[in-house]
Amino acid sequence: MNLADMLTFADIGQLSRIADHYRCECSGHSKHELIQSILQTVGRRDFIERHIGGMSLEDLRFLNTLLFDGRRQFSLEELIACAQGSRFTDDAKERESPREMITRFRQQGWLFNGTTQQTRYLFEVPEDLKRRFREALERRFLAEVKAAAAEPPMYREEPDMLSADLLLFLQYVSRHDIPLNSEGVMYRRNQVQILESLHVSEGLVGKGWRFGYGRRFKDYPNRFALLYDYAYHTRLIQENNHRLELTEAGAAYLAEERKEPMIQFVRFWLRLYKGPIPNLLSLVYWILSCSKDWVTVPSLFERVEVLIKPFFYDTPASMFDERILQMMLHLGMVRFGEDEQRERYVQASPFGKQAVQQLHKA
Repeated sequence: MNLADMLTFADIGQLSRIADHYRCECSGHSKHELIQSILQTVGRRDFIERHIGGMSLEDLRFLNTLLFDGRRQFSLEELIACAQGSRFTDDAKERESPREMITRFRQQGWLFNGTTQQTRYLFEVPEDLKRRFREALERRFLAEVKAAAAEPPMYREEPDMLSADLLLFLQYVSRHDIPLNSEGVMYRRNQVQILESLHVSEGLVGKGWRFGYGRRFKDYPNRFALLYDYAYHTRLIQENNHRLELTEAGAAYLAEERKEPMIQFVRFWLRLYKGPIPNLLSLVYWILSCSKDWVTVPSLFERVEVLIKPFFYDTPASMFDERILQMMLHLGMVRFGEDEQRERYVQASPFGKQAVQQLHKA
């Protein structure tokens, strides 16, 4: 529902509060005048830009969550959790409570109650405002990233390679007896043989403790850990009596030489990583939106850093580089470039542009 529709359903009390907030000059007793005055104010071309420019980081993060969360409507408890999630530090500064932040967003006409008996205690953002906010944020982000002067002379990309390597991994499992140790991990000899057979080479994980996301991240290198977790999650492989084996579904998959759509790996990665990075989909969206042409990696990080919340041992820089950008390369969503001065660049791939639109609509 768009803003005009939501204003029509709002009571005169809320309309008056929104009109007061924007200092609209109109009769406070006429619902029609209030609605027209609010629409005229909010409809101005510079309205969204002006408000985004004056937003605090917490407001920006809260708005970003509302724009990209899969839910169209939120309960009050869900909104409070979103508002709390927009706070990245527990400093001692006095600030408004999550409820006060939500009240302020309502006074600005950015959050409304549902219009039916079933949704009256739920809240939503008008669809046309969502679109305008996204477009304004994209213009702002694009203006602040540094474009490449020319196409990098060297670049790397991995289109469809995960899909091809899933088949190679299943082939290896079908042809070998693969013992697992007491923790369910393959011995190094088998790991080396598998990693050498794949399109993208990775080194073995070193001895000692390792931090990461996913079921087998601590045991295998980043890309292969995602591939292994995907095969296990989709029941193509099983860890049975200290042996790694194909399931019946895995054997059928291999016999038919299926080609897994890359979007399936992207969806799995988003589910796997969204615990530590709750706003991962929005970060992917902004990265791809800002890198339609070649842009420098440092300038891109500077732009999205404020949206990345540290997670235990991971800093925003390590999360951006290793957990997000590197994995997007493996997923075929971006390509990496480098020039003679070792400046790093990134560009969205055609698949990445298509995938993010598909995911966002879904």
